[in-house]
Order: sequence, then C-alpha cells, then structure tokens
Amino acid sequence: MPVLSRRVLVPLSRRAFIAWAGAAASGLASREVRAAAPIRFLLDWRIEGPTALLLAAQEKGHFRDEGLEVRFETINGSRQAPAQLASGDFEAAFGDINALIRFRDANAGQDPKAVMIVHDRAPFAIIGRRSRGITPLPASLEGRRLGAPAGDAAFAQWPIFSKLNRIDEGKVKLENIGFAVREPMLGSGEVDGFFGYGPSSLPSLKARGVPADDLVEMSMADRGLLLYGHAVMVSAKFAASEPGAVRGLLRAILRGIRDVAADPEFGVQLIVRRAENAQPAVERERLVLTLEQNVLTPHVRQHGIGAVDPVRWGQALDQLALAQPFKDRGRAADSFTDAYLPAMDERLF
Repeated sequence: MPVLSRRVLVPLSRRAFIAWAGAAASGLASREVRAAAPIRFLLDWRIEGPTALLLAAQEKGHFRDEGLEVRFETINGSRQAPAQLASGDFEAAFGDINALIRFRDANAGQDPKAVMIVHDRAPFAIIGRRSRGITPLPASLEGRRLGAPAGDAAFAQWPIFSKLNRIDEGKVKLENIGFAVREPMLGSGEVDGFFGYGPSSLPSLKARGVPADDLVEMSMADRGLLLYGHAVMVSAKFAASEPGAVRGLLRAILRGIRDVAADPEFGVQLIVRRAENAQPAVERERLVLTLEQNVLTPHVRQHGIGAVDPVRWGQALDQLALAQPFKDRGRAADSFTDAYLPAMDERLF
C-alpha cells in the first residue's frame, strides 16, 4: 500500500458518525444512505482559501445531515489523488481530473471516477514577471527560465499549451524545483516564471512584496486550453457499495459551496482557524479569485455546477491526446459520470 507523502490529518469533525436509523428518524438524511464506515476524503493540497469550498460542508453540518462522517486529510499535489483512491486508502478525493484520465488510461484494472466538476475553468497558469521579460504573450516564454515542479498539474499541460501556442520548447529552459520554493525563487529573480495555479500564487507573491504590476498570470484557459480542472472523485468500490452515500456527499459539498459563495468571509475564517500562519487577506483573495475565475463561471451560472459539457469534454480529450495518445479513448471518456449529481436546478447559482 502506498505511503502518503506529507499526509496530515485535518481535525475537522467533532461528532461521531450518526447511524442511518437515527438520521432517517430525524428526517435529515437521504433514504439512500446506509450506515457505513466514515468517508476518508483526500484533499489535494495544504489548507488554503479555496479549501473552504470543501471544509464548509463539515463546518455547517451538511455531511452529518446526510448521515455521513467525512474525515479530511491533505497531500502535497493534486495529481496523486487517483492512485490513492485506487489503493483503497480513501473513498473520495479532490484532485486534477486530467491526472485521473491519465491514471485510468495507464491502469486498465483501476476505475476511480470523477463525479462532480468543481473547477469548470482550470486554474493552470504560468506566472512570471515583466521585469524578467515575460509578458501576456506566450512567445515571451522563449529564452526564459521557468520553474517546473515535476508533480505539478499545470506543468503537466505544458506539452499541450506549447503546441496550441506554437512555442519552441527548445528555447525554454525548464528547471525542476520544489513546490515550496516556486514563489521565493521568482521573488528573488532565480527564475523568470513558474508553473502553478494563478489564484493561489498571485496573492502569495504580492504578500512577499513583488509589485502587482510586475506580475503576469498567463492563464492557459485564456490561451486555448479547454481542459477541466479539479473534481470530486470516488473509488470504484465506494461508488458500487454506497451509491446513496456518494449522492449525499455531493449534496453536502454543493450546500457548502453555496455557503462560501454567499459569505466568503465565513470561508476565510475556516482557513484561518485551521492553517498555521494563514494571512486572512491572502486567503480571502485566493478564495474570491477561485470562485470568480474557476468555479462560478458563466457556463456554471447558466447550466449549473458539477457536470461536463459533452462537446467540450470531447475537445478536452483531443487536447490531452496531443501530449500523449490514449491507449483506450473509451476509458478516457468514461472518467467522469454525472450519475450521482443532484438535478440541474439544484446546481444553479
């Protein structure tokens, strides 16, 4: 069984699991949910502003109201979630759906699936400095030195992004660096830019004293990338044995997202109480940017959160194949299911 890298227990739940009979009697839980072991839920990253979108369901008691107890743990990187689900360590996870697609394609016997898209617009970006020669134009990356953590979900899309924008990869120097040093290295000028998530990194860089007008967020979604971003995923065993619990999990998460969207300050306080040295202003900006840019997009406002658009889904798979052809396009396409989502009118914002 794989060992989790830097896995940290997040002490969120204060109440024991409520058995199905008691929850049903109170009218709070879905009739589909049976008494079961608590749900182990893997988060993609350390606790930051956007994590409030998931933590809120715990804080507000929405999981409890569905007859569920959810225990969150964190890991250092969204691309690790599919393997952890397949290992049996977790029932559910939040991570990069593109990593899930690749994992399924490479592991024919493993069937974790995405069941709810949270990032309708992927946050993948290259963050750079104008003073280091990077502009909003992709061609400005040629001749530059970019920090590229090997496990980063944004860096994983570099082969696609470079092809879409006709960048000569041979003219870009990529340096494998750790996640923790990306922002310090850009701040000190050791790199000209790095791969990461714009809504997360930009507030951190400004807090480090990098002038806002010197920063460039080259959003991949603004420059041709059609991929979806983070999604709620579940293991094949959990989906097969507890479909009602999966539905209840998504209902609870959806209510938590509504709570945070209506009151971002509530979300910020969730983070400040749980993350050591969290700066409220930084976490507030991270959360608000993520909501505005990645979660509550115009498409979501019109069609509801959680599902994929079939045409865009096919186009996204085509783009992923630019980097590496699929062994089984059908399995890749089957990486998402909307079978557990609430009805669309319940998912509108």
